[in-house]
Amino acid sequence: MQPRRPEGFDGLGYRGGGREEPGPGAKPYSSSSDLSHWVSSPPDIPGSRNLHWGERTPQYGAGPAGTPLGGVGLNDEPYPAGAGTSSEQLNRFAGFGIGLASLFTENVLAHPCIVLRRQCQVNYHARNYHLTPFTIVNIMYSINKTQGPRALWKGMGSTFIVQGITLGTEGIISEFTPLPRELSHKWSLRQIGGHLLLKSLTYVVAMPFYSASLVETVQSEIIRDNPGILDCVKEGIGRVIGMGVPHSKRLLPLMALTFPTVIHGVLHYIISSIIQKFVLLALKRENSQSLPTESSNSVQSMLDAYFPELIASFAASLCADVMIYPLETVLHRLHIQGTRTIIDNTDLGYEVLPINTQYEGMRDCINTIKREEGMLGFYKGFGAVVVQYTLHVAVLQLTKIIYSMLLQNVA
Repeated sequence: MQPRRPEGFDGLGYRGGGREEPGPGAKPYSSSSDLSHWVSSPPDIPGSRNLHWGERTPQYGAGPAGTPLGGVGLNDEPYPAGAGTSSEQLNRFAGFGIGLASLFTENVLAHPCIVLRRQCQVNYHARNYHLTPFTIVNIMYSINKTQGPRALWKGMGSTFIVQGITLGTEGIISEFTPLPRELSHKWSLRQIGGHLLLKSLTYVVAMPFYSASLVETVQSEIIRDNPGILDCVKEGIGRVIGMGVPHSKRLLPLMALTFPTVIHGVLHYIISSIIQKFVLLALKRENSQSLPTESSNSVQSMLDAYFPELIASFAASLCADVMIYPLETVLHRLHIQGTRTIIDNTDLGYEVLPINTQYEGMRDCINTIKREEGMLGFYKGFGAVVVQYTLHVAVLQLTKIIYSMLLQNVA
């Protein structure tokens, strides 16, 4: 269980303290040595993950040491009146827009891919495994044609609720316990253990709500009623206390779902954190080796300040999703069992199918899938992952091109 992008997820890095902004009465800098301790930092990007070894985010694409962005030296003439303010506004505008486009793509534009991906994973009847993006696009078109656009965006509200519950739970537990929510670059094995324990407890608390959200995203639009915004919360609480929507006897208890849920969440978190850290280090090393020239474009440098983190976040999520996709298939089948859910026929796109599995647990589910559906059965719906991340790359590149053109015209 893992939201597409957990808000506030900082990986195994440490988000530094507040930025140092020179105030009105601050001492003016007279030499480059006065600035040796100061590193410029771009404004926060919504949904970005500032994972750097130091306490401040380095400015990618910056000029040589002692020279601010744009190539103006310390002893040169200051910017004209209003130029600095305008540059800062453009900087924040670019960062906010790029980050917002990334969040919109992950949580809204890519939601149909998540819906089809989950439906394929739980559909043990399916003959077409949809391992390529071509068949996924075709079935997406068929479902949209027979049921309307709402069938591809169902359950989106509940996914936001689960993300909010996850973040809130993590914050509350970290406030009332010594478990660290973030790790500094001077970490220890004890700190890592406490941090992973915090993540595990968070996944356990959010588990019943995630299960209810999963049902909303895979339930066929043909037979489902219009759910309320808080139905996910109500059904999650009802499953904990044993009341609410009636379920069959094949419904697995929450205790049986705890281990696979925690394993899936922790593994996804660890893999994405490590990949993100290595990608950021590689981008930082590549940036440090490329020396700026006199013709360096300050607008391009401004955009390059934000894209390394987004690229690292993209690569981390992609690698984690691909590596633990078989485990996610098993997890979703265990969560959906016994909930009396009826899904769309992912072979045809215009019929419905009931879910009548009888897995006894995680091991039985793995053995049954391997025996009846083969090893590729663990990768049902994998084509939706390809479509999802291809769409994400396209939106990020388009956003970068548009902002480059706008900022060049303004500059």
